[in-house]
Amino acid sequence: MAETTSPLQHVVVLGASPKTERYSNQAVRLLKEHHHRVTAVNPAFDQIEGQACVHHLADIQQPVDTLSLYRNASQLSEQINDIISLNPKRVIFNPGTESWELQQALTQAGISWQESCTLVMLRSGHF
Repeated sequence: MAETTSPLQHVVVLGASPKTERYSNQAVRLLKEHHHRVTAVNPAFDQIEGQACVHHLADIQQPVDTLSLYRNASQLSEQINDIISLNPKRVIFNPGTESWELQQALTQAGISWQESCTLVMLRSGHF
C-alpha cells in the first residue's frame, strides 16, 4: 500500500465541518487515522475533531503538501489569491468543488491539481 511507503503529509482541509456526517469532517478524521498532519480551515469554528481550527488560509505558516477543497466554486473564487499564496504542492478538488477559474490560476502558478475524492484516495491507498 502506497500509504506506508510515502512520507506523511501536512494536509489542509478547506471548508472542514464539525458535523460528522459531512464529507469534510470524514476527511479530517480519515487523514488523522492515516497519521497525516491535518489543519482544518473554517472561519465559523474554533475546533474540529478535537483540534484547533484556523479561520483563514493566511493563518497557516507551515508548508502545505496537499490542500483538499470542500467549498463550492463561487466560494473558492473569493479565495484564489489566498490559495495561490499558500502554495500547496497539490490541490484536490473533491466532488462538487470544481472551479475552472481556480484550476486555471493553479496551472499558471505551477501548482499541481486534480479532480478526485480525498476519502476514496485514502481508502484505496492512492493518496
